[in-house]
Amino acid sequence: MAITTFNPFNGKEIKSYEEHDEETVRNIFNSVSREQETWKKSIDERINFIMKEVVPRFRKGRESLALIMSSEMGKPITQSRAEIDKCISTMEFFCREGKKLLSDNIIETEARKSFVRFEPLGTIFLVMPWNFPLWQAMRAAIPAMIAGNGIVLKHASIVTGSALKMEELFNTPLFRVILVQGSKALSAIKFSDGVSFTGSEQAGIAIASEAGKNLKKSVLELGGSDPFIVLEDANLEETAKQSTFARLQNNGQSCIASKRFIVSKKIVDAFSELMAENFQKVVMGDQLEEKTYLGPLSSNSQAETVKKQVHELEKIGKVETYGKQSGNMVPPTIVKTESPFLEEVFGPVAIFKTFNSMEEAGRLANETDFGLGASIWGSVEKSEELIPYVKSGMVFVNRVVASDPRLPFGGIKRSGYGRELSRFGILEFTNIRTVWIQDRP
Repeated sequence: MAITTFNPFNGKEIKSYEEHDEETVRNIFNSVSREQETWKKSIDERINFIMKEVVPRFRKGRESLALIMSSEMGKPITQSRAEIDKCISTMEFFCREGKKLLSDNIIETEARKSFVRFEPLGTIFLVMPWNFPLWQAMRAAIPAMIAGNGIVLKHASIVTGSALKMEELFNTPLFRVILVQGSKALSAIKFSDGVSFTGSEQAGIAIASEAGKNLKKSVLELGGSDPFIVLEDANLEETAKQSTFARLQNNGQSCIASKRFIVSKKIVDAFSELMAENFQKVVMGDQLEEKTYLGPLSSNSQAETVKKQVHELEKIGKVETYGKQSGNMVPPTIVKTESPFLEEVFGPVAIFKTFNSMEEAGRLANETDFGLGASIWGSVEKSEELIPYVKSGMVFVNRVVASDPRLPFGGIKRSGYGRELSRFGILEFTNIRTVWIQDRP
């Protein structure tokens, strides 16, 4: 069966690829596992390889990779370049800090020597989504590889070209790509030593179930419906400017995009007017044009899902759109409602609600089953007062929620479990091994 990719702006076919059969998939896992036995022996050699060979190849291939990414899933070309740059800086960070992050943890006991060491699990299976074709895979792959693991990547079918370009740029038997439809990824988990998944809640449940049946370690980064909480003492003009990026980044298709805007009743009119002005200025169009800020949603099915959600929101609130809807293009949209809408909207739609007290703001922030990120905008004193009320894996004050290699990334509740990035992330796919040494009796 063939896997075919399309440009979501004009609907034109990009390329078709032959799917791998199960024997090919098994052979790829086996080959990575064999190579990993050597790869795990020296962290210095791992760091040297990534810094001196992989990083330069990604720099050289930046423009061609950005073109493939944008063509396949619709993100503006400028954002694809920024995504690649972030991945390069993340490689540099883990090469610079990897030895310290993986260093033995010495623990004083009555033993002559006792410590905890961190050893790679083996071959880690990455099942990744289309919305950040490079970053989603790299933020899982790089820490795991520095820790001594090998990688097999099953990417979303619509970004198959991006996945194969990554494999080409890595140019190592320690990073391989398998080409299978999403449903067939489950059967490959048994060949791995751990699985990292980013994607939808239902797919994550299936991945976790299969990993559990095979007793494989898993990390899940699932959906989000992040609150963007605006306090009465926020800098409204700057906050409204940041809210535009928070909601519209990556065409609104980001797990950590702010999706619910919870605003103090005292300033909601002024804030919503400023946000609407910013939405009106957004340049929509072909994702390959330099001036484009908002491109098409990734596919016809994704666009139809968001359009259906907007139709449902029209029944419970006031909907304002700022631009023309055409094909897979969904314009920036603001919905004002006080009724609950608990689905994640994976597109450029901002849902507004209001609050009168800190307790109410916290309650509204927590009314969904997701708990990925949250941002709070206002004075530091009042924002810190609100933080304990908000249930999420991450909270940012006066800054849009973002991933940073220095800090752990992940959520709670139905947003998943486990962490990526930082020391917490690099240790996820290691054997946390106790060592106790004492003298001969």
